[in-house]
Amino acid sequence: MPSTATPPELSGAELHWRSLERLYESAPVNRLFDSELTVVDRGQSRIVFTVDESCYHAAGAAHGTIYFKMLDDAAFYAANTLVTDRFLLTTSFNLHFTGPIKQGQVIAEGRWISGKRRVFVAESRLLAPDGEEIGRGTGTFMRSRIALSSLKGYSEALKPRA
Repeated sequence: MPSTATPPELSGAELHWRSLERLYESAPVNRLFDSELTVVDRGQSRIVFTVDESCYHAAGAAHGTIYFKMLDDAAFYAANTLVTDRFLLTTSFNLHFTGPIKQGQVIAEGRWISGKRRVFVAESRLLAPDGEEIGRGTGTFMRSRIALSSLKGYSEALKPRA
């Protein structure tokens, strides 16, 4: 039977945050992108994402789906740091494009704004390689019936690495 003992160096919020990072890493869609999530603190996340020509639309800059994905993920994970038992679902998301993404490392920063029980609001922003803000979004997220512990990527963080 596999061990479910928690690594001794992780407990409480820190374990939850590392589990969220592993959940992000395990999502099949993230195999399509060169990105990495870091939960910075309670209510804060950061995704570093590499944009290259594979993300471009016909006019030679990143397609809007890249903006949405990065902004939604950063806000989502910032909000889900406050919820340790359930997976959140995006119920609405508004975004504003303020500049094109050409190529290089882009950073999405997420920050929880409000909500502590059922509905959460978080915002995020995209920073170009030169540090200029190139997009901003605000999302509303709701608790689902999906237990975080039932998700393989999340529960994998509960097991010691070999």
